Amino acid sequence: MKRLVDILLPLAVAVLFLGAWEWAVVHWQVPVYVLPGPSAIARAFAGNFSSLMDALASTLTVTLEAFLAATVLGISTAIAFSQSRLLERTLYPYAVILQVTPVVAIAPLILIWVGFDHINLALVIIATIVAFFPILAGATLGLKSADFNLIDLARLYGASQVQILWRIRLPTALPYLLSGMKTAGGLALIGAVVAEFVAGSGTATGLAWRIVESGNRLEIATLFAALALLAMTGVLIFAALSLLEWWLLRRWHESALSRP
Repeated sequence: MKRLVDILLPLAVAVLFLGAWEWAVVHWQVPVYVLPGPSAIARAFAGNFSSLMDALASTLTVTLEAFLAATVLGISTAIAFSQSRLLERTLYPYAVILQVTPVVAIAPLILIWVGFDHINLALVIIATIVAFFPILAGATLGLKSADFNLIDLARLYGASQVQILWRIRLPTALPYLLSGMKTAGGLALIGAVVAEFVAGSGTATGLAWRIVESGNRLEIATLFAALALLAMTGVLIFAALSLLEWWLLRRWHESALSRP
């Protein structure tokens, strides 16, 4: 019953919001090129379904490739940091610098260096940079949070560094890593969209270009349809990663255990 309520309450709020939006647009006769109502957005979505789905497929491909790349690089770097504190103290500040540098500022450079002949690779690199740090930070904190008494006990019994990593450090780090991955999933989508904006009309084929194109043509309903599609995609990515988190932690971690 509680799970059903958790689903119905957000849906009820969404219905009320969309209904109030539609009423306000009709009541005050707001021009469709200023603010279209939900019904106009739905018609634009249906009328441009094929092109929007093609654009979504392009953006989603870049997002997933960037997320996987960020996950592999983030976990690998965090493991290296956990094995060498000197390496962590040397390189972690540069990871922070990469995180705080606006991606919009470095995206044109990446596009130039990679070349417009390999535009998809450039888009993936930009999105990977955006998604990388949350995974690195979460995994690094988790690997450092392992019980040192347990590690000392394992060493006393002759466990190797690899065994300690696999049996103690990684299980401890898993909740932190999964939390970072949920953040990184949304950031990978944002990075893909930003990269498509920077790439411009000559090469971009994703939702970002559909948004720019619709705005230039004053097809505001189509613009809102593309925005809604992006938002729903982000929600689905977060939901999928939340499901993965629950599935991996449901039997043993306090955050996923059911309580009466």
